Amino acid sequence: MNPHLKKVTAAGLLITLGIIFGDIGTSPLYVFQTLVTEGGTVNETLVLGSISCIFWTLTLQTTFKYIVITLQADNKGEGGIFSLYALVRRYGKWLAIPAIIGAGTLLADGIITPPISVTSAIEGLNNVPSLASSFVPGSWLIIGIVIGIILLLFFFQQFGTKVVGSAFGPVMLIWFIMIAVLGGMQIAHYPEIFKALSPYYGYRLLVGNPHILILLGAVFLCTTGAEALYSDLGHCGRKNIQKSWIFVKTALVLNYLGQGAWVLMQPAGTKFVGINPFYQIVPLPHLFMIPCVALATLATIIASQALISGSFTLISEAVSMNFWPRITIKYPSNIRGQIYIPSINWLLCFGCVAVTLYFQTSEHMTAAYGFSITIAMLMTTILMYYFMRYVKHWPVWLVTIILCVFLCVEFTFFVANAIKLLKRLFFVVFEVGLIFTMYIWFKARKINNRFLHFVDLKDQIPMLNALSADQTIPKYSSQLIYLTKANNSKQIEEKIVYSIMSRSPKRADTYWFIHIDTTDEPYTMEYSVDHIEEGKIIRVDLRLGFRIQPRVNVLFRKVVEDMVSRGELSIISTYPSLRQFKVVSDFKFVILEKFLSYNNLFSISESFILNSYFSIKKLALSEAKTFGLDTSETYVEKIPLVVKPVSNIALKRIDPVTLEHMV
Repeated sequence: MNPHLKKVTAAGLLITLGIIFGDIGTSPLYVFQTLVTEGGTVNETLVLGSISCIFWTLTLQTTFKYIVITLQADNKGEGGIFSLYALVRRYGKWLAIPAIIGAGTLLADGIITPPISVTSAIEGLNNVPSLASSFVPGSWLIIGIVIGIILLLFFFQQFGTKVVGSAFGPVMLIWFIMIAVLGGMQIAHYPEIFKALSPYYGYRLLVGNPHILILLGAVFLCTTGAEALYSDLGHCGRKNIQKSWIFVKTALVLNYLGQGAWVLMQPAGTKFVGINPFYQIVPLPHLFMIPCVALATLATIIASQALISGSFTLISEAVSMNFWPRITIKYPSNIRGQIYIPSINWLLCFGCVAVTLYFQTSEHMTAAYGFSITIAMLMTTILMYYFMRYVKHWPVWLVTIILCVFLCVEFTFFVANAIKLLKRLFFVVFEVGLIFTMYIWFKARKINNRFLHFVDLKDQIPMLNALSADQTIPKYSSQLIYLTKANNSKQIEEKIVYSIMSRSPKRADTYWFIHIDTTDEPYTMEYSVDHIEEGKIIRVDLRLGFRIQPRVNVLFRKVVEDMVSRGELSIISTYPSLRQFKVVSDFKFVILEKFLSYNNLFSISESFILNSYFSIKKLALSEAKTFGLDTSETYVEKIPLVVKPVSNIALKRIDPVTLEHMV
């Protein structure tokens, strides 16, 4: 995190508005419209009750849970479900499951938030008298514009957001001021609307209402950006988020109150189907409607950008924590934490375009929106229990009360959003695919690691020294490097010893073993060196944060340079003809890649997990590319994975004489 953003400053608050609150800040475009359209008869009970539910949802869910409680779960300044998991995973192995489900549902949210936000903004052109006939919701003109914006948005991800990012804050500041002013103008005509802030009206609306599930599902949309708010903690800092939320919530509530006031001031019997109260409260539409729609479009693009960047960060963390296959990750700018993942970018792009074509209008999209986020919030609550209880050491009674409040609110919203499941089967496959991939990758790695065999490195020293001195064996490389998973510096994998000794013996002057340890902190970059056998066997331990990409080639070169500068190591070639000219010796990495051997006999579940794992692995990056190793310096050696070897083979030997008689 930028140290300047740890303090509350005007610049920090402005940046926070641009990065953090785009999603939740654009929700007034469609939330109240959905409530009025689907809530049944539009009357005072519906309007006051809806606004009351919105206000208290923002208070309990966004303010209390995320702004006050969850933002305390910062991992060295970083937030998000994987940062939270890193803080609590030592308290339960099963906690990987809620982390996987939460991450998968958050990523799934990335294919509907941009379409619903941008579509709801562009549909505002329907309120411009001269354009109304051309911009009817669901028309191909609106769909075309929305898809065009989405395609451009995803296309420009590869160049980074350094330039446009500087404009996010000012645009969102203008947006929040505008929605607050628009709401305030309507409130001035109907100040009685303030009574909607009482929880009594929300209670009166919901009790006995036949549309209760539909209403709660629509109300929940007002807080859908809360989970993303926590994920972006590292960009702005807790204090800036908490302070700016006061302004953001005030603007949101004023706008919702203004929309409610406008509805209540309409004549009895007015039909609100196809009418968006957000745009109806814009004064002098022939003058201000187009600027309002333009600003709304910019705000929704900013909201979409924040969500896309958050998806990249989430996948990057998943890769580092072994929840996701290794994939290409690029760095389009020198801004810390700004990354670009081509495969995820175009997957999200395809999903967003498909959602736009399938649902066509923002009204239809809201009918399917929210289910994923309720699950993500429930998973965060489970992990937060362990954080509050075991990391913060809060008393049991307090944690229990907080947990009950969160679970009651979120489970209620979950039930309300569950009815949307049939309307969103279109992309349930996407969610299941994400969660399935993470689960398979996590479980397969556990099974794989369970059958790793280590040997004492000290016992191998005499053999390695003898091999290195054996002139009858051609030298394989002057400096030979292996990556090891052995946490204990005194051990090494048996397969590495087998690779050096038995698979075409690999003679070298120096044998290096590199171990990568992923820390629970996000940006750790440390290393240590252990001279196991002076000049012959060296182990390097790299300690990298879960947001640091393990570019071993670059990091190892830096380690060697440091060791040479300290006088610990000489890398001048040992070949006499080259040594006199001080030519640097050659380095070679050996990567051991596993494949599933036919010599296995395991259970159905293990068979399914491992076969799925190796099928997915074919689509992932190779081990060499994963660790940033230059192909000219790397040799990939295939090793069969034998989990449970086939035994008790009923193979009977017979002598040749018996065989002749049989013939």
